[in-house]
Amino acid sequence: MDEILEEELIKRESEEFEERIVEIKRTAKVTKGGKTLSFRVLAVVGNRKGKVGVGLGKAREVPEAIRKAISAARASIVDVPLYKSTIPHEVVGKQDASKVLLKPAAPGTGIIAGSTVRAVVELAGIQNILTKSLGSSTAVNLALATLNGLKALVSPDKAAKMRDVTISQILRGARKEV
Repeated sequence: MDEILEEELIKRESEEFEERIVEIKRTAKVTKGGKTLSFRVLAVVGNRKGKVGVGLGKAREVPEAIRKAISAARASIVDVPLYKSTIPHEVVGKQDASKVLLKPAAPGTGIIAGSTVRAVVELAGIQNILTKSLGSSTAVNLALATLNGLKALVSPDKAAKMRDVTISQILRGARKEV
């Protein structure tokens, strides 16, 4: 009985999250007896409702590398604060030599991003955003820089509580008293 419930829970969890393979790379290690080939996979997992994760997997065969990457992505899932289908404020995510600038956009703008950043942002559930990749364009670093940027976001209500002001003052700016 418990096994059936466990299987259903795993099924629901896998249905909830969407998986996307961003990159599959073949790597070779040269040894005395020749070359040892392996594969590295970059995967993104998200539910399009504010949860997203990025993972890397390496193995001798592609399916095994994909499985490892997806399980690593599920383990690194973070919550992303969304505000009206975009992000609450501008942020720069950094990872090694890569930087990703993420800016909120007006409704109807869509996702203006390169393929790696687009995968992360789409699966996070963001529908309108402007992005710019700065520095290194390595797919792994870009995905992790985007994730770091999304982690750094602060929701408007949390920012209001931290600054001890109202949410409307956060969103529209504080007015000067005359």
